[in-house]
Amino acid sequence: MNDENLPFVAPCRELAPAAPLRWVRLGWQDVRRAPGPSFAYGLLVVAISWLVSLLAFRLGSYVLVLAMLSGFVFVAPVIAIGLYEVARQVARGEAPSIALALRGTRRAFGNAMVFSLALLVVFLVWARAASAISIFLPISANATALEFVAYFGIGSVVGLIFASITFSCSAFSLPMIDDRDTDAVTALVTSINTVLRNKKAMVVWAAIIVITVLVGFATAFLAFGVLIPLLGYATWHGYEEAIDASAWPPAEG
Repeated sequence: MNDENLPFVAPCRELAPAAPLRWVRLGWQDVRRAPGPSFAYGLLVVAISWLVSLLAFRLGSYVLVLAMLSGFVFVAPVIAIGLYEVARQVARGEAPSIALALRGTRRAFGNAMVFSLALLVVFLVWARAASAISIFLPISANATALEFVAYFGIGSVVGLIFASITFSCSAFSLPMIDDRDTDAVTALVTSINTVLRNKKAMVVWAAIIVITVLVGFATAFLAFGVLIPLLGYATWHGYEEAIDASAWPPAEG
């Protein structure tokens, strides 16, 4: 198919506010149908989370722990491509295979790396903005209540802005990269467009993701063994429901 005949962005469908709850239910069904690959990926994320924390603690910095784990959030979507592949296999009625999932990950690796690089730039700008807030609004042990409110208030607003940008870019882009023969820019713009046109449903979806991450942190990352596969499969079902990418040929492999 000639790329000149393709639209700049894939059209999206209107989503009901409660649609993300259905994605989670479908994701849980996928976990039950493919327990082996699901828990293999979940345990990988748990192991990486523990390793990151151990390295940071060895360096003696709690701030570094948060920074490294935040950075891992930007890499995690790439790891999730394997989960999207498992979801595709389940949808086709095939026996889930880690080998086939890894082959799909390798196929989409180039565009996924472009996507991750874009998110890394956002993360670095985010970190620089946080440093600037600390410089212009320094907090000391003798700071007043008003100074604390100003510091955390402005910091929260800045963090929310960057988190919203990251969420909009990553909500559906990687499933599209995995599913269709498309480029990272088209998938990224499609994801942003879908989020902006379905704000209520995306607020619910963002809340589910935040709760999932908080539960994972509260359980010393152990809950990620189940929650990460669940979230990955739910993301895949959300992509299938939200985006009509039929204009692009299916990804081979």
